[in-house]
Amino acid sequence: MRRAGRRSRHSPEGSLMENGVGREPGTPEAPAAEGTPGARPPRPRPRLVFHTQLAHGSPTGRIEGFTTVKELYTKIAEVFGISPTEILFCTLNTHKVDMQKLLGGQIGLEDFIFAHVRGETKEVEVTKTEDALGLTITDNGAGYAFIKRIKEGSIINRLQTVCVGDSIEAINDHTIVGCRHYEVARMLRELPRAQPFTLRLVQPKKAFDMIGQRTRSSKSPSEGRVCSGKETLRLRAQGPATLEDGPSPFEEEAARRVDDLLESYMGIRDSELASTMVEAAKESPGAAQLARDLDSVLGEFAFPQEFVAEVWAAVCHPKEAQK
Repeated sequence: MRRAGRRSRHSPEGSLMENGVGREPGTPEAPAAEGTPGARPPRPRPRLVFHTQLAHGSPTGRIEGFTTVKELYTKIAEVFGISPTEILFCTLNTHKVDMQKLLGGQIGLEDFIFAHVRGETKEVEVTKTEDALGLTITDNGAGYAFIKRIKEGSIINRLQTVCVGDSIEAINDHTIVGCRHYEVARMLRELPRAQPFTLRLVQPKKAFDMIGQRTRSSKSPSEGRVCSGKETLRLRAQGPATLEDGPSPFEEEAARRVDDLLESYMGIRDSELASTMVEAAKESPGAAQLARDLDSVLGEFAFPQEFVAEVWAAVCHPKEAQK
């Protein structure tokens, strides 16, 4: 996925209204005190407006004022008169089910948002003949886990009805709506071998072929250009959301390596989680300290020690990690 800027921390939340980002149109700033030496007139705060469509076809809508991924879905739902729970996930700048263009915790200021909504429901019976099913799971940050990748030659790959982009709604009639992707991956790993189980899946509503990809929003030349296209709106796990420059090539590559490790160890891919782990590793003097830092921030994952050691090596000593 083309990334317009830095990624967010895992499970992005925060307030855009702090620091003036997302200030309601027309709300004035507090004026500088009169007589203060070097006082300047207040600088206008940016008004962040994004354009959106339903991926299967719709008029273009405009959204603003959201502070979290869940609020983003609510804004999109209001524009199109649907329930937020109808939205499975969003992609940036393409209507296709492209897992490289998923919306995570960051949105580039020129990105166009496509919302993929619920389509048909299907049930599939699976027999676990191997420990791994061959699925990579992610989630939309708002309660839906879905399939991001299917491994070639795997158990799931042999089931033609299961597709990338399908949301996993239930396992053996036990609903998993509201579960995070790592919880769903753990449930699937713990299923016994040789015993059939049922997946209830919801596929995204099919997109019209005549809708072309969008690489930029249809904003007017002057509207919304508050900074360069390399900056992004970053939603943080704690504290206010901010506008930040894009990641360095080192950070991009390190996050990719950590994301690969997440898939290998846990059967999930999560670029936002990978970015958070890269930031933690950069500030840790060694793997032991990184383990303590991750436990304090992401304790629910219970990462094994060997995994943490590989993460630290991948970030801090990438050449040695590749040997």
